[in-house]
Amino acid sequence: MRVKKTAWTALVTIGVVLCGFGAAWAQEHTNEPPRIELGSQHDVNLSPTEMLTRARGFRPSMERDRQVVQQQAEAAKKQKDVVKALCLGDKLSQIDLAIRTTNDRVDALASAASQNDSDRCKHEYTIAEVLKERVAALVAEAGQCIGEETGFVGDSTVVVTIDPSVPDTDPSDFPEEPVVSEPPPTTSPTH
Repeated sequence: MRVKKTAWTALVTIGVVLCGFGAAWAQEHTNEPPRIELGSQHDVNLSPTEMLTRARGFRPSMERDRQVVQQQAEAAKKQKDVVKALCLGDKLSQIDLAIRTTNDRVDALASAASQNDSDRCKHEYTIAEVLKERVAALVAEAGQCIGEETGFVGDSTVVVTIDPSVPDTDPSDFPEEPVVSEPPPTTSPTH
């Protein structure tokens, strides 16, 4: 009876440890969303009017990006590809949310610009810019939904350079005259 209890305890302990390692491995190997680098560091010195003009310019490009993903989603539905349609639908929902939020932020930016509140203008402009970049990232993710690679443009080539100091022999070949070494002579304590 005591042996069974010890065996079960050991088995449960091993299971808990393995689950812990599995969870740690899963956390290390999750696909992290792409990091968005802000290119707005140079835009900090814009006037509120310039920020408003640029932020209003974000809307048309975001709408064009939305239309591209919408067309891809419709094509996936026509092809009855459920996986692509779900993936693209999710990206489209996220893009719609980003566009709505950007519209709200641009309106808030206009209000801040009319009150000449430069700190609030910078805040609203930065958020609108981040949302624009998020939409661009979502479009790239939508391309992955349909199987398009977005990392490379043009043909790829591979160039191999062999170091001239490397001998031109195959190390896996058995040598023609094997090297046999004689073991050193051993001495006995009685000699």
